[in-house]
This record gives sequence, C-alpha cells and structure tokens, in this order.
Amino acid sequence: MPTYEYECEVCFYQFERFQPMTARPIKTCPACKGKVRRLIGSGAGILFKGTGFYQTDYRSESYRKKAEAEKKPKSSEKASDRSPQKLSDTKSPTP
Repeated sequence: MPTYEYECEVCFYQFERFQPMTARPIKTCPACKGKVRRLIGSGAGILFKGTGFYQTDYRSESYRKKAEAEKKPKSSEKASDRSPQKLSDTKSPTP
C-alpha cells in the first residue's frame, strides 16, 4: 500500500496517510477540517547495489571462494582418468 501526502488549502498543514490504492482521497484536514489536496509524491526510491540484480551477487566471500574452488579441476586427476571409455574396452551385446 502506498503512502499519500496531503496538504490543507486553509492552514497548510501537511500530513501523510498509508492507504490502499483503491481508497478514495481524503477531503478534510484533520487539524482544521478545511479542504485538502493530495500532493504528488516522489515515491519510494529503488536502490540497486552491486554489479547486478541477482540474488547470487550478494553471496559471502567464503561462499564465492568455495564455488570458485569447485569450478577448477583437481590437480590430482589425470587426463586419462577423465577420458571417455574406448569402444574396445566395452563388451559388445550378444544377439
């Protein structure tokens, strides 16, 4: 629900009301019962921090280090361990 700003045209009293968008505007001043008008508010500012707008952009430093370590291949793995199995090493299906 938005907050609307009002100003009295008689006593210049300014006030805010937290109202649903479907509510009718307030017409009388709570201070002097004079006529009020709704002001054009600046609204709430949106603040974006960081390099992007994704939830993962704000992860902790320790989380990022662990994720980076998981991306790198382990030095103990040999190239032959990662290669696909040769066809000659597999058994052929019998009909």
